Formats: sequence, structure tokens, C-alpha cells
Amino acid sequence: MNMNSGTTDEVVHPLKSENKTCEGLTSNASPENKSDTKAKKSQKGVSTHCIHTSTATSSANAPHWYALRTTYGRERKAYDYMVAKGVKAFCPTLKVTKEVRGERREVIESRLPNIFFAYGTEEELKKFVFDNVNLPFLRFYYRHYHDSSNRRKEPLIVPDCQIESFRIICEAEANDVLLVPENEQKFKSGKRVRVIDGKFKGVEGRVARYHGQQRVAVVIEDIATIATAYLPSAFLELI
Repeated sequence: MNMNSGTTDEVVHPLKSENKTCEGLTSNASPENKSDTKAKKSQKGVSTHCIHTSTATSSANAPHWYALRTTYGRERKAYDYMVAKGVKAFCPTLKVTKEVRGERREVIESRLPNIFFAYGTEEELKKFVFDNVNLPFLRFYYRHYHDSSNRRKEPLIVPDCQIESFRIICEAEANDVLLVPENEQKFKSGKRVRVIDGKFKGVEGRVARYHGQQRVAVVIEDIATIATAYLPSAFLELI
């Protein structure tokens, strides 16, 4: 199976870390991305990448992974509050070693500043998003699109398999996991594959040759594209 495409010399951003207990990635996307995706490409904010549900159509009565945003780096505070209330959530973090007052210390930082993910129905999560007493800094992360001549926005839903692949990539603690620039097209058009061996086993995404090496990336629409370290073709299967 030949999955290679041409090499590139694009600038990439390696995950910042000295201790690679990776649980997320840094995103340079703004909280309300201005993507003008046509409504016919996606319904109700559902990314069309890696949809494992029976339909791409969202429903306020169906549970999904929603992207949530906060202000001033308070994603962990919102995450902790919601988890304490019984909400299933995922806040990508990373342990890094920093020098503080002449001493090297391990600190935990967010990989997606101001962003985390919560699982539930839209109506369930609205109770937290619109809780202006306990969580006045929390809102949905919206995707924008045009419906005829009207510009609309809807909460961004991330497919289950993308969240799971995100977790696997981050927990692999690899030195060469990359945050790929948003405008990189090859991962969006690359072949859909599943990793069947190695530390990234279970990841589903798009394959392409990037920065001189074959990688698999998870494209979380409007937020970030996360690429694995190098993977040989023997570790991949088409899906």
C-alpha cells in the first residue's frame, strides 16, 4: 500500500515539552473561528471527518462531544467544575519542566488554551454554558457557516473517534507529534487509515507525507490538526 505523497518544507510546530506526558496540543485558532463552510457540507456543527454515528445530523436530544471555550485560561476550572457535577469531559494537558526561581519544577499546562471538550446533549451542556453564576466565562465553541444569504453559527461537535484518536496520540508520549498549520490541505485530502500497530494503535485519520515523514493526522475541524510521529505503511490499514 503506497500512501506517500511529495515531501514539503513547511514550518511545523512540535509539541512543546521536556517531559512528554502529552494530553493535548496548542491551537492557534480563535475561539470563534470564522470558517465560512457551506451548510450543505455539515449539519448542526458536525464535522464530516470520521463520523461513526448513524447520521451526520446533530440533535439537541442526542449526546455528542462538544468543544467548549473559556476566557483567560480558565478551561481547567470549568473542566473541574463540570466533572465534579458528573459530566464526562476531556481537557488536554501536558506536564512540562520549567525553571521557577532557579529551581526546575514540573507544571501542568493546557495543550489547547481556553478549550476543552465535554460529552452530553446540547441541552444538558447549556445548563453549564449559560450558568452565569458559577461559569460566567464558559461558552460553546462555535463554527460559522452560510445558509443561503444568512451567516449562522452552531456549537461545534467533534466525532467520538476524533476525541479517542486525540487521546491516543497524546498519551503515546512521542517526541515528534506535531501541530500542523490549519491551512495544510494534504491531511484533509489524504487517504483515511487506521493505525494497527505501535504506540499510536487505534488512531484513525488522514495519511500524508509531511516534514519528510509519513504521518497520520486527526483533523479537528476549525480547531487543530494533530499529526503522529513517523509511521511505516505496515502499521496502517485503509478504512
